[in-house]
Amino acid sequence: MSIIEKAIEKKNKEKSVEKETEKSKAENNKTVETKPEIIDRAVETNAATTDNEVSKSIKLDFSALRQAGMFVPDNTNSRIENEYRVIKRPLIMNASGKGASIVDNANLIVVTSSLPGEGKTFSAVNLAMSIAMERDKHVLLVDADVARSSISKLLHLDEKSGLIDMLVDEHVDFSDVVIKTDLPNLSILPSGRTHPHSTELLASNEMAAFTTELSKRYSDRIVIFDAPPLLVTTEASVLANHMGQVVMVVEAGKTQQSQVKEALARLNSPEIIGFILNKTIGGVMGGEYDYSYGYYGSGEAS
Repeated sequence: MSIIEKAIEKKNKEKSVEKETEKSKAENNKTVETKPEIIDRAVETNAATTDNEVSKSIKLDFSALRQAGMFVPDNTNSRIENEYRVIKRPLIMNASGKGASIVDNANLIVVTSSLPGEGKTFSAVNLAMSIAMERDKHVLLVDADVARSSISKLLHLDEKSGLIDMLVDEHVDFSDVVIKTDLPNLSILPSGRTHPHSTELLASNEMAAFTTELSKRYSDRIVIFDAPPLLVTTEASVLANHMGQVVMVVEAGKTQQSQVKEALARLNSPEIIGFILNKTIGGVMGGEYDYSYGYYGSGEAS
């Protein structure tokens, strides 16, 4: 039984227990006006909205994100919204099998960089929020930067369990660690505990099975992995083996072309690879701080 199937089975068992409990209460206390079937429907409705998988939820601090220059849903027609609207479109087309190249697991996207500080986590979160605004797409944002837990820090998540715990402990289900947000189409999977063998865990059969199921089970789901920089650890290149698309974030005016080439050389699978040129001055959209973007070609940088 797969990780997600176990999570669904667990949620269904919880629903059964809740139903029996409500039924018992109704039989023992006839003065209670709430009908068991109404409670049952409420439980079922809540489970449906979470795909039978999510047991935790958080409210994102959009005000703090806005102050940090991030994409937020209510900041319509902002420069960053328009930029990511353009950046996300080829990724969505590829994920839907309508792009120039067809690859396996195209709805699994890893965001990485050559070096720390280039803005990969900033880009991954903005990309996830922008895609989550699509009417027919659901986004799972995965913090795969295990050593730094970058997404958890940026979004102020207090959860200690996550991806690594699920891979290490067979008793930890997907529903135990995934977090629903108040942005309806966005869920988050934290990185979880640090582990001395995190690279081996990301390269494991369990991880391969998990990513394959994420890709195949839900056709409307796009999964974005925030990975460590390619030149710092081997985790990003290992993780990329499971992905269909790679987004390289490059800091304008700082990252050397030789460093980008060295980073790309560590990718050994035929993913679709594209670029976000970050921290540009007077970029394509104008202004003092902009984001440029590259064409997403198959298997090579363009």
